[in-house]
Amino acid sequence: RYSQGRLGNPTRSILENLVAVLNRAKYGLCFASGLGAITAVLGLLKAGDHVICCDDVYGGTTQLLTEIAPRYGICTSFLDFCRMENVQAAIKPETKLIWTENPSNPKLKVIDLCCTVKIACEKGILVATDNTFLTPFLQRPLELGVDIAMLSLTKYMNGHSDVIMGSVCTNNEDLYRKLKYVQTYFGHVPSPFDCYQVIRGLKTLPLRMKRHHSSSLEIAKYLMCHPKIESVIHPGLTSHPQHQLFKTQTSGHSGMISFYLKGGIEETKKFMNNLEVFTQAVSLGGYESLVQVPSLCTHAILSKEVKMALNLTDNLIRMSVGLENVCDLLSDLERSLDKL
Repeated sequence: RYSQGRLGNPTRSILENLVAVLNRAKYGLCFASGLGAITAVLGLLKAGDHVICCDDVYGGTTQLLTEIAPRYGICTSFLDFCRMENVQAAIKPETKLIWTENPSNPKLKVIDLCCTVKIACEKGILVATDNTFLTPFLQRPLELGVDIAMLSLTKYMNGHSDVIMGSVCTNNEDLYRKLKYVQTYFGHVPSPFDCYQVIRGLKTLPLRMKRHHSSSLEIAKYLMCHPKIESVIHPGLTSHPQHQLFKTQTSGHSGMISFYLKGGIEETKKFMNNLEVFTQAVSLGGYESLVQVPSLCTHAILSKEVKMALNLTDNLIRMSVGLENVCDLLSDLERSLDKL
């Protein structure tokens, strides 16, 4: 079983079992990165297959589906999943996978996973969900009928900003065996020490997620009332268009907030540069609070037309609220906004 590190090691096996248990899954696999886990899912497909993906999605996923997958004969349609008729209309005989993020990145759209699964089941299509923003502590996609639950363990699951790793979980033995084969022969395996680090992080996951949720909601409510903020996106707010749906699928939100600052790129830069507690960085889910501008960072590679269609303007800021005292975070935001 452990004849070669790529095939497995005891520490990785422990972590894979832990991730499976947290996801209420029979099987779990860990990969060297979140994108490695996504690549493994795409490894289930073949030339000529078609993927349907939500339009508001992690930039790395977009690049993988638009630049790499076509080289292997796999094409993708990007859709707004807030209108389920879009999904129904996009299905082709060649459609083999529906890829979702719930909530999405960076606009925090909420997808009706049960409805998505129902549509997919009628056509024999696999459904995979990137659950990175919520973790299985707050949302368990497999219990909603999804075939594959994917996580970037780099983020909330590890929680300490010192590991890069991903995972997939499933209850389907055939899918597990195929994914295990891809894991082995693509070689996307994490090191034993990184696995140990994530095991350490999981011990505080419930405490951390509760803190992320409470702090982000308090900050979102503060931003909503500020005259220099155009709009705030947080699924926990009653103003969120899918708030009621969100409540039926989850038990809370994480530290993720997106908001539109009044003004343009100059106001955005000034606001960001005036922050002292928040750090400008593209990651999320760690102990530290981070801010970034998707149009200039995580989604910078998207075309101007796609950015316009998704309203990824230069005044859209994505925030990952960390574990600092929320009063310190609010004071930092207030100081920076007052200087605009």
